[in-house]
Amino acid sequence: MNKKQIIEEVTSLVTPILEQGDYELVDIEFVKEGPNYYLRIFVDKEGGITVDDCVTITRALNPLLDEKDPIEPAYMLEVSSPGLDRILKREKDFERFKGEMVDVKLYEAFNKKKHFIAKLLSKTDELLTLEDEDEVINIPMKNVAIVRLAILF
Repeated sequence: MNKKQIIEEVTSLVTPILEQGDYELVDIEFVKEGPNYYLRIFVDKEGGITVDDCVTITRALNPLLDEKDPIEPAYMLEVSSPGLDRILKREKDFERFKGEMVDVKLYEAFNKKKHFIAKLLSKTDELLTLEDEDEVINIPMKNVAIVRLAILF
């Protein structure tokens, strides 16, 4: 199985369990770092995720993943909050965080910049619309590498 297939299979397995506990699946990563593989499951819930939530979810998912065995190589399971600087990937992420400050990195320069920290106005399949110092910026989505919530100090 390739990485995309593994993520799809794990998503279908874990989503029902998470939904039973009123958790939201934010993202799944399957990565190799050095000699080790990691399956990272990012979850959220109303009010945020605690360490106890991560332990509870890990205990619920471990037996299921062991039984179904969707991943051939040995791996380490990590259950985590998406963090303060969470990546926005799904349409509902962009809807939920409209009006928030986002950190956007681009594949190639747009308006002579490859990095923007601005207010998220909207996102369509074609355009990411930001507001930066009262200027509206429409960036083609094909140029957007990553959008995450900005952490401002």
